[in-house]
Amino acid sequence: MNLSTPLTEIFRLKESQKKALEKLGLKTAKDLLRHFPFRYEKIGEIKAIADISKNDYVSVEGKILKLEMEKTWRKKMPVAKGVISDGSGSLRVVWFNQPYMAKMLSPESNICLSGKIQNDKNGLYLANPLFSSELTFLNSAFGKPSGFPKADNYLGIYPETRGISSLWFQTAVKKVLSRIDFEKLKDPLPEEIFKKYHLPSLKFSLAAIHSPKKLSDANAAKKRFAFEEIFLIQLSRLKEKIRYQKQSGFPVKIAEKELGEFVSTFNFSLTQSQKKALAHILTDFKKPSPMARLLEGDVGSGKTAVAAAAAFAAVKNGYQVGYMAPTEVLARQHFKSFSNYFSPFKIKIGLITSAECLKFPSKIKGAEKQETPTHIARSQLLKWVASGETPILIGTHALIQDKIKFKNLAFAIIDEQHRFGVKQRAKLVGRGLTQTDTQINAEVKPHLLSMTATPIPRTLALTIYGDLDLTLLDEMPPGRKKIETIIVPPSQRERAYEQMRYEINQGRQAYVVCPRINADSRGSNMDNRGENLRESAGNLRLSALYEIKAVKEEYEKLSKKIFPEFKVGMLHGKMLPKEKEKTMNEFREGKINLLVATSVIEVGVDVPNATSILIEGAERFGLAQLHQLRGRVLRSEHQPYCFIFTESSSKRTLARLNALLTAKNGFELAEYDLKFRGPGELSGKKQWGISDMGMEALKNLKMVEAAREEAQVILEKDPELKNYPLLSAKIKISSALSGAHFE
Repeated sequence: MNLSTPLTEIFRLKESQKKALEKLGLKTAKDLLRHFPFRYEKIGEIKAIADISKNDYVSVEGKILKLEMEKTWRKKMPVAKGVISDGSGSLRVVWFNQPYMAKMLSPESNICLSGKIQNDKNGLYLANPLFSSELTFLNSAFGKPSGFPKADNYLGIYPETRGISSLWFQTAVKKVLSRIDFEKLKDPLPEEIFKKYHLPSLKFSLAAIHSPKKLSDANAAKKRFAFEEIFLIQLSRLKEKIRYQKQSGFPVKIAEKELGEFVSTFNFSLTQSQKKALAHILTDFKKPSPMARLLEGDVGSGKTAVAAAAAFAAVKNGYQVGYMAPTEVLARQHFKSFSNYFSPFKIKIGLITSAECLKFPSKIKGAEKQETPTHIARSQLLKWVASGETPILIGTHALIQDKIKFKNLAFAIIDEQHRFGVKQRAKLVGRGLTQTDTQINAEVKPHLLSMTATPIPRTLALTIYGDLDLTLLDEMPPGRKKIETIIVPPSQRERAYEQMRYEINQGRQAYVVCPRINADSRGSNMDNRGENLRESAGNLRLSALYEIKAVKEEYEKLSKKIFPEFKVGMLHGKMLPKEKEKTMNEFREGKINLLVATSVIEVGVDVPNATSILIEGAERFGLAQLHQLRGRVLRSEHQPYCFIFTESSSKRTLARLNALLTAKNGFELAEYDLKFRGPGELSGKKQWGISDMGMEALKNLKMVEAAREEAQVILEKDPELKNYPLLSAKIKISSALSGAHFE
């Protein structure tokens, strides 16, 4: 057996176990060994039953007898019961809420149980013990004495899923460790690195993380694996950056006078931060290699204006611009903004989504009508894009369909880019490889500007976006007032409604945001935002899920009972595109006073007259998402209000929500989330391609910087990693699984 041996060849697996392992992404022996415990249980000292006392934490070896399952009389709690005998005496054993234990264990079998001794009216008993069905344990694989671990040993508790238990992992890992030839196991980390940072070897780390004799050994192993993961990501990103910079980019000459005229048509002045960001982009445009830059700015900081100015520079050089957004609402918003920016210069703009195609300006006679976009056939728009007649094309993922051919795409803009898959992002950038203009080198790559309003911790930006140059928009336009954020207790709900009523009566508009669409189902109505429950799903009772505020229910209540005097609208992701567009247009035009919506309004909704937002079930959103949502009312010079409602009274939840009151900006909130929330709650695996252990490592800035520095040193002397074949192989696998930004 080697590390690449499939688990299906090592173990006899039930169909439910195969599905469970597949769900966890575990296919080979290597995957299993990299499925680390998330905590450890201390194993008690072995004692004879005759010598035990109440509150002892012990291990008992003997035969298991009288196994049965029953329910408690009052609470009807399922329990498994048994008796263990070791010759010196017998002891009752009870597993609460684990009825399956009665079927899992075989009567008369030898077993070792470890747990705490408790007492009730019937005497002493062993409560919820851990057990090993064989009198050997994980560390026996390393030549240590067999038998259940003595004092100061720990048992790993593993992440589980339906169909497979932590106990299965304990037994399976022991089997794999006992059969792996560790002398042939090669460490991917260069020896000089783990010596410099006092990191344990791969052999020691695998033993220590699964079966530590001391918790300090497990912590050392975690540090090693965390460093390795961050280091490999840094190495992959930096290597990709070097490769990308070796390619040719489109030369963009900057006409300062024309660009100044374009910016002067804005109905606002650029902030110093916007000017600095634009200068970075224009400097990159002049370089022979393609730009790869991430523009990170708080909600309302003016990223779209910067992108528009850069797009103008590219268009004036005869090139095309592609602008990809994650949702139809956001794509239409950018189309509308660009139409306003480019209207004085008669530059043609197209919009393509799965539902419709638009062009601007219109050819319909009449000045006013020409300022209105027109629906056109998809085939016609594609012809204009292919011929270069439409220099700016804005769209959703429809923008990267194979049918779309650009003549000379020189500038690719991706908004909220982390919401796209790696291949989707790479496909847009890869358009530079399919130029139809024979005079352009086929290897020319477009300049890339990724943008995000989602606050990203510095360590995460340095790691996952290591292949991109980073520019921050850390200044808000002048005249914007700070949002007054209020965490509203249930008893004060009516006061919040009255404040919203006052604002609407003053001519303003408002939002009410709910976590769900319907009140009568759980799995299908989260508006494609399953992460809304990422913090609370694990610690709320199932019954509480039915109490989550839902859009349709709140719409009925608010429109008929609370605000009958106002026009109330509804918006969620399950509506047809035409319905969503109609609702948003009516809201923008002021025909709707109050919009009840899901988190679909998180991005792409720009209605300056909306100054109040009420967020229901706030504990079900991440801080970054809450910050994005309240940013919807930070679009004017009027005083904005954000009312936060929570169904949780836990101190932890309230402390987290209070960060919204104290943080100066979204970046502070991101750092807070990283520091105080569990790594799993940051959706590391799903959103960033980083394990929970890697996300935990991102709390350590020194580790991230050290990993980045070591990656840079290696690539400076060996950019192709010819002298580091193990590292080269590792990052190829890593790129295939999680992906670099360019492929």
